[in-house]
Amino acid sequence: MRWCTPTLACLKTGSLFTCAFANRADMTSSLLALNRCLRNKGVRVIALRYRAGRALIYMFRPEMLAKDLESARALSLLDECGYMGGNPELCVGELCRRLCGREDFPHEIGLFLGYPPADVDGFMHRRADCKASGMWKVYDDVEGAACKFRRYRRCTEDYMRRWRCGCTLRELSVASPVGA
Repeated sequence: MRWCTPTLACLKTGSLFTCAFANRADMTSSLLALNRCLRNKGVRVIALRYRAGRALIYMFRPEMLAKDLESARALSLLDECGYMGGNPELCVGELCRRLCGREDFPHEIGLFLGYPPADVDGFMHRRADCKASGMWKVYDDVEGAACKFRRYRRCTEDYMRRWRCGCTLRELSVASPVGA
């Protein structure tokens, strides 16, 4: 819950978290139920990989991801990494394939989480030029990133308080604005 609050609040494109599972069929069933619960809110939840009794879960807003991947810089980075265009579904499928084939995270994963393309580019090509660090490494707009970090932190605190008071994921999930 904690790791996906900015995505539930429609502040961030996507979030990653791991989840233990006893068997893959039960995990798949749980994800299907979660998707049924959140689909009208514009949220999708998928397993990107399964490994050693843990699933890497990606909660995201497909409409926001499509918008993020339209930027020229994001498209250029995806092209550089061997993705075929900016079709979000195909890109998520490719990301999943890449994650299943390696231990570490491909650097372009930041594009799927809503990180600014300039910062993803900086992390990929100019690591020594990092200007700040928070939820991601910042290479460009330090003030803008600091503002987002504070906003995400306040959101998480608020959502965790509401979760402890009995709010459900459906109640906490903000519906995507029309045409977002």
